Amino acid sequence: MKPISLRILISSAALALAGCVSAPAATSAKPGYIVSKACNDRTGCFTRFQDAIDRSADHSPETWVRILVEPGDYYEKVRIDRARIELIGSAAEQTRLHFDAVASTAGAYHRDNWGTPGSATLTINADEVTVKDLTVENTYDYLSNDRLDDQHPDKNGNPQAAAALLDVASDRVLMKGVKLIGYQDTLFLNGGRLYFVQGFVSGNVDFIFGNGTGLFEDSTIESRLRGSSHPAGEVQSFIAAPSTQLDRPLGLAFHRCRLTRETGLPDRSVTLGRPWHPTTRFPDGRYADPDAVGYAAYIDTWMDAHIHEDRWSSMNGTARDGSKSAVFFPEDSRFFELGSSGPGALPNTRDMKWQSSLGIDDIRSIVFEGWEARPEDAR
Repeated sequence: MKPISLRILISSAALALAGCVSAPAATSAKPGYIVSKACNDRTGCFTRFQDAIDRSADHSPETWVRILVEPGDYYEKVRIDRARIELIGSAAEQTRLHFDAVASTAGAYHRDNWGTPGSATLTINADEVTVKDLTVENTYDYLSNDRLDDQHPDKNGNPQAAAALLDVASDRVLMKGVKLIGYQDTLFLNGGRLYFVQGFVSGNVDFIFGNGTGLFEDSTIESRLRGSSHPAGEVQSFIAAPSTQLDRPLGLAFHRCRLTRETGLPDRSVTLGRPWHPTTRFPDGRYADPDAVGYAAYIDTWMDAHIHEDRWSSMNGTARDGSKSAVFFPEDSRFFELGSSGPGALPNTRDMKWQSSLGIDDIRSIVFEGWEARPEDAR
């Protein structure tokens, strides 16, 4: 594994992440469509998200297209591949997009037959996309499967079920007032930059994860119950599982967030994250990527008592012999905590080798680099 640099140059990130044009102001004129449970012959109205998104191709790719979604429950698997789309619900409590795909059977939805990203209810694979005021949920029955013994014939060994995937071509994605609801692998950041503000993400195992860059501000991050039982005091779930490449100066950053829990989730049962080193094919074999040295930072964040005193967890990965015997430790990762408060804000007893040189202003500069105007109105 390469040594971890103690200082990260923001200028290199600016070159790597440069772009242009931010999300437009809500008052600007633009072509638009409506998604509704009852269109009643209205022009430009569709009963499915995907139909409205596909119709946006009628406009120049330089043109922003706004899609307004009326209240209702919409059972649909949705993909955004066109840049400059605004997808705006009536409110997260009124507009709900849901689907129930699961990794074990969702490979057909993904270009590489990979079930975890294939399971996503909403996939964004484009630059400059804004999503506001709606709920995106994966409703796969994770808890019932989790209650089964590992030897049970009906046990699903691949129960990952994403609510949202930010795929490889995604960048400059703004989510405001959005709820993302799932269990394992709720939000997969596999592309560029996400700014997530005044929202809500829920899940249990590794439910915010990937190699992308995400800044979460003024949002609630809720840890959910497991179906399986765990001894008192044992860690049963993990919030973040970053796989940030070493050449990226920023991964997952949580600022002024609240780490909450579902009723019944035990004290000291969840850690802030663990290092995911994805199995990757190299010229000399297929094994855990040594350069996926995850970045996760919690800054001025309130934490309930479900957060474990160990703060972070280790994670197994694929060794060169193909077994899952490689162990990656949080001490060797880019993990950082500053200014925590609440009953879960306990002293860190680990000898963390890495200390962040980035403050919140630096983090915002990286996330908003190349936006024509920083989305100050979203904070």
